[in-house]
Amino acid sequence: MSGKIELRGLTKIFGPEPEMALKLARDGLTKHQLLDTMGHVLALKDIDLDIEAEYIHVVMGLSGSGKSTLIRLVNRLIEPTAGSVTIDGQDITKFTANELMEFRRQKIAMVFQRFALFPHKNVRDNVAYGLEVQGIEKKVRHTRAQEWIERVGLTGYEGRVPAELSGGMQQRVGLARALCAGAEILLMDEPFGALDPLIRCEMQDVLLALQAELQKTILFITHDLDEALRLGDRVAIMRDGNLLQDASPEDVVLRPADSHIAEFVQGINRGRALTVRAILSKGHIDPHIATSGPHIPAAMALEDAAALLAREGAATGLVVGPGDQVMGRLTLAEITQAMTRPAVPA
Repeated sequence: MSGKIELRGLTKIFGPEPEMALKLARDGLTKHQLLDTMGHVLALKDIDLDIEAEYIHVVMGLSGSGKSTLIRLVNRLIEPTAGSVTIDGQDITKFTANELMEFRRQKIAMVFQRFALFPHKNVRDNVAYGLEVQGIEKKVRHTRAQEWIERVGLTGYEGRVPAELSGGMQQRVGLARALCAGAEILLMDEPFGALDPLIRCEMQDVLLALQAELQKTILFITHDLDEALRLGDRVAIMRDGNLLQDASPEDVVLRPADSHIAEFVQGINRGRALTVRAILSKGHIDPHIATSGPHIPAAMALEDAAALLAREGAATGLVVGPGDQVMGRLTLAEITQAMTRPAVPA
């Protein structure tokens, strides 16, 4: 599989002699051994990852996993020690300074955890900044900025400065700024991590609603598994600079690649994280299936599907896709079993 963004052998080592440290890492020294012997930090090691166009691809991991280093390599805020970053067939690690500047102006935008707004500019001018850098004249950029201000729910705050806004409102400004610039690719580095839980959930809703319409290519960094599973079309999980698994959210939950990921998914709300489609096996599909019984949308969360069947007093429902086409049959017992957390190994 290839993608709009392709990472191949991407490696980053921090320290004064990265080439020597790279040789030792390739000879088998671990991240911790490299730090002990040379004082170098192996932030990423041989990452191969494809990010598809129009997907939200989430990279998830704990502190020190390498996820924020990865996103900074994608737009060359830092330089790789080895490997390539190819976007639309062009290896950006080979770009000249001028080519890189133009690439950042036209192709890619970034949303940061701490907002990174200009404190002396009002909301309209912050949102319009990307267009200003592109040389768009003031009247046009303010008109476009106003459209995005309205889209993210900040009408009436155009003249306010960031200090007069809540954290959630500031992040709406950051999101509007990224979208206003017209970039095809959004890089989002823990954009909702500094927000209160309710505001965080609200911002996730805003992002999902905009993505359903705009279909951007989004690389989203988070340390929160629930957020990763909710937002991601695909989820890549990292640990100590290594990529452990890159899969659909359903596969991460149902088929974790190793014990580390299995521990991560142990405590999640499976009824909220999994959809009906995720547990509908090929064995359920029958072209001659009866059309009686409650219809359960394939994209519905399991807990909502269970509630629907319980409300209807039905033991079985028909799973339907677009156009109400019947895809298969599921029982309340099957749904309930899928929501049950697996036993923790002794």
